[in-house]
Amino acid sequence: MPQPPSDKRSPVIISKNLLPREVEIAWVHQHRAVLIGPIALTVAGLLLALVLSATYVHGLLREIMWAAWGLLFLRLAWKVANWSVDYFVVTNERLLMTTGFLTRQVSMLPLPKVTEMRFQRTLPGRLLGYGEFIVESAGPDQPLRHVRFIPYPEDLYVVICGMLFPSSAEDEDDEGRPTTAYADEL
Repeated sequence: MPQPPSDKRSPVIISKNLLPREVEIAWVHQHRAVLIGPIALTVAGLLLALVLSATYVHGLLREIMWAAWGLLFLRLAWKVANWSVDYFVVTNERLLMTTGFLTRQVSMLPLPKVTEMRFQRTLPGRLLGYGEFIVESAGPDQPLRHVRFIPYPEDLYVVICGMLFPSSAEDEDDEGRPTTAYADEL
């Protein structure tokens, strides 16, 4: 399930951004697949540097090449540090996306402003277990239009849609059956 076990508290980074009356429903990191590109680039750079330094490159050029690989490694470390503090949070009132290691950015969308929400999963997303939410909201400013690399997308989608479209007691009878004009067709 996309929320932490009941004995674990959410990270302080998340708690700092919640209003006193808000109840945290679920929180997740972006899927680890977001790190595949930086890891692949760093490993490819390492292999290239090893092959070139063993065969063709010597002297100052070798030092420059290893310094360039060191920059690739630092870039990977930066991406991992950012990933470790990035969260997608669902509360009873808002959707939040917190990003950034040094410069913290919190994007939020009140649930009542959400007019449409869907998720999609590419083939790699289906294989690795992540998806993307596409959120439409009222108004021109859409801070959470695309939320990428979300783990458990089906579970989170059901949770969020359940909050967006709660069933009301007047639309169901005592046994939970619909009481609308179309109830006979169901």
